[in-house]
Amino acid sequence: MSQEEPRAPLQNFNGLPDDSPLVKAAVSELRSKAEQEKLQPWPLALSDAFLVRFLRARDFDHDLAWKLLKNYTKCRTEWPELNADLRPYSVVNLLHAGYHGVLRERDPSGSKVIIYRVARWDPKLFTAFEVFRVSLMTSELIVREIDTQRNGVKVIFDLEGWRFAHAFQISPTVAKRIAAVIMIHMHGYNYTQNLQEHFPASILPKEYGGKAISMDHLSQQWTDFIMESESYLQSISVVT
Repeated sequence: MSQEEPRAPLQNFNGLPDDSPLVKAAVSELRSKAEQEKLQPWPLALSDAFLVRFLRARDFDHDLAWKLLKNYTKCRTEWPELNADLRPYSVVNLLHAGYHGVLRERDPSGSKVIIYRVARWDPKLFTAFEVFRVSLMTSELIVREIDTQRNGVKVIFDLEGWRFAHAFQISPTVAKRIAAVIMIHMHGYNYTQNLQEHFPASILPKEYGGKAISMDHLSQQWTDFIMESESYLQSISVVT
């Protein structure tokens, strides 16, 4: 019997193009696993472009990529309050409230950076599910970028303005699901200094001690991009 050809080192995979035979073989292996386990791919088919995201996110470790794919599918199918309608117009008022924005520049590690401003979430007008739907839309859009697939995302939560009315909307079930997918580092009121320990001033908005354009401008730019992406977001809704 001929010996199986050894795989290339995992760390080399992430720098390869999508059409590389090694990448295609890894994608094919992940697809076979999903089909064998009858993993529900709908509304996202098991295309190469879809599956390679999970491989890149886990440095092409097949077992870790498979676990991530299963968790993603479970969240998408078991949380209809978020996934049923990803059209931007379902949360258009929250988008225009300036709740969040995506920095133009990546951080030094290549990660995309998102800022959420709790003060712009009025719990009398917007539910927690609408807030998290906005986050899901943003995540689905930025994960299409290869650099994001390779280097991940970092999130800054500006909790100024947090009130009991916000906490009241987050049930134990919702909190558990959030905790399962988000790692949070808390910073005190001297957040400007703390943020600059993690992010260069050149990429941060002026409101956070940086030199980039204002958060309001970033928020408007990202809102425009989400609105322009309606067709894609509708195509990946659980119910279209």
